[in-house]
Amino acid sequence: MVRPQPSVASSLLGGCPQLLPRLGAPCDERVIACGTISCLNIQYFYHNACSWFQKIGFCGIRFLISVMHKTDVFTDCYCIVILHFFLVHTQESLEDEVSPRNKEQKNSDGSKDFCIKNIHQAAFGRREIEIAELEMPALMILRKAAQGEKPLVGARIVGCTHITAHTAVLMETLSALGAQCRWAACNIYSIQNEVAAALAERGVPVFAWKGESEDDYFWCIDSCVNVEGWEPNLILDDGGDMTHWIYKKYPQLLKNIKGIVEESVTGVHRLHQLYKTGKLCGPAINVNESVIKQKFDNFYFCKESILDGLKRTTDVTLSGKQVLVCGYGEVGKGCCAALKGLRAIVYVTEVDPICALQACMDGFQLARLNEVIEMVDIVITCTGNINVVLREHLEHMKNGCIVCNMGHSNTEIDVTSLMTPELTWRRIRAHVDHIIWPDGKIIVLLAEGRLLNLSCSTVPVYVLSITATTQVLALIELFNAPERGYKQDIYVFPRKMDEFVAALHLQNFDAHLTELTDEQVKYIGVNKNGPFKPSYYR
Repeated sequence: MVRPQPSVASSLLGGCPQLLPRLGAPCDERVIACGTISCLNIQYFYHNACSWFQKIGFCGIRFLISVMHKTDVFTDCYCIVILHFFLVHTQESLEDEVSPRNKEQKNSDGSKDFCIKNIHQAAFGRREIEIAELEMPALMILRKAAQGEKPLVGARIVGCTHITAHTAVLMETLSALGAQCRWAACNIYSIQNEVAAALAERGVPVFAWKGESEDDYFWCIDSCVNVEGWEPNLILDDGGDMTHWIYKKYPQLLKNIKGIVEESVTGVHRLHQLYKTGKLCGPAINVNESVIKQKFDNFYFCKESILDGLKRTTDVTLSGKQVLVCGYGEVGKGCCAALKGLRAIVYVTEVDPICALQACMDGFQLARLNEVIEMVDIVITCTGNINVVLREHLEHMKNGCIVCNMGHSNTEIDVTSLMTPELTWRRIRAHVDHIIWPDGKIIVLLAEGRLLNLSCSTVPVYVLSITATTQVLALIELFNAPERGYKQDIYVFPRKMDEFVAALHLQNFDAHLTELTDEQVKYIGVNKNGPFKPSYYR
C-alpha cells in the first residue's frame, strides 16, 4: 500500500491541519494517509459525495471524522472528500458565529481600517483579482499610462458598488492613478469575501461581507463616510445609496463633492429626483446611458449571466419552458436572446411602444402580465422600476414557478407582501427559497428578489471591463474639470470617450480599424479621428 508523503497530505487538506483539533480529530495525517490516492477518484467521489455531506450537516461530518480515525470503513477518497468539504465549508460556518463588526482584524501592515469577513482569505482573493486583470485590458493600459502622471492625486473617492474581482481591479486602478478610496457594497449577496480580504490586505478601506443584514449594510456605508480627518470629494455609486446616505446624514460634506458617477438605472432615477428638487450638489455623469454601457454591459453581461444564474440555483431545463421577461430594454433584450437560444418560449411585457415593437420584430410575444402569469414557468424582471410583480400576480402563478430579478433594485418583486403568517419560507439552498402557500403550492424565489446574476453566479469580466473603464474616465474628467466647468446637472458620458473606451478593448481581438480618407471625411462631415456618431446617437 502506497501512502502519501506528509506534504501531499497537507496540500489535500488545503494547508489547514491546524483546524483538525477543533473538529475533534487528531492533528496528524493518519486520517487521510490510509491508502492509495487517485486524483481522478477524488474528483469523481467529490461530486457524488458533497450533496450527501450537505444533508448530514457539520455534526454528522464531525462524527464521521471520529469514525475514520478508528476504522477503515471509509475509502481513501471519501476520507479526503469529508475533510476537504468540512474544512472549506466549516471555516465559513465558524466565522459566521461572530459578526465582522464585533471582530478586530488587521492586515499585515497593522491597519485596522476595514471590516470584512476574514482577512486570512486575502491570498485566495488576490488570485481571483489577478485572473480578472487578464480580462480587463483597458484598465491595465490606464495603469501603465499613469506610471508618470497620476491624474487622480488628491481625489478622495467614496464608492458603493458590487465588490467582486472585477470591481477590485477598478478600485486598484483608481489607487494606481493616485486616488484614496473607501468602499462599501451595493448588494449584500454579490460580495466576494475573499476579494474584500485581498483589498483590505492591500490597504483599501473596504467595509463589506456577504450576507449583511440591512443594519450592517448601512453601517458599512456610514463607515466609509464618517471618518475623522477624511472627507470625500468624488462619489462612485451603483444604485444611489451612497449618494443619498450623504445627503441624509452628512449634508455638510456636499460642499466638497466635485462630482458623482452613477452606473445604474435606479441610481440615475434618484439623481434626477434630486435635480428636479434643486438639491443636486454638483455635476453627475450618467454612465448607465452611455452607448458603450448600453450596447455591451447591459446586453452581453445579462445575456451570458442569466443562464448561469438560473442553472446554478435551480438546475432547470430551459428548452420548451415558458418564460416571461418583464421589460425589453437592453437587459431584457439580453435575457430574451439567451433564453431564445436555448429554445425557451419567451413572452415580454413592456410599456414603451418602441421597445415593444422591437420585441415583436425579434420574434417574442408581447403580453400583459396578468394575461400569461398563470401559464409561465419562469418570471424575470428587468425594468429598474418598483412593484412590477405583486402579491396578486404571485397568487396566480403555477406551482413551482421560478421568480427572479435582473434589474438593479430588490423592489421589482414585492417580496415584502410574502412576509405573512399564512406563507411558509423554506431555504432550499443558497439564494433559493420555497414560498409555500396553504394549499401546498410552491413559488421558487431566487436571491430574495435581488440581482440574480451577481448574487448567484459568476459574471463575464471582459464586458464589465468596458463599464469599469468608463467609470474611471468619468471620475478623471470630473476631478480635473476647471471650476464651474460643469454645472449642477446630469451629464451623459461623452461620445468621444465612448469611442476611446471601445478602441482600448479592440486590442484584445487583434482588430484593425479602417481609416476614412479625406474625401470621405468631407462627405459625411466628421473628424477623421472621431467622434463618428452624433451626440444624440443611442
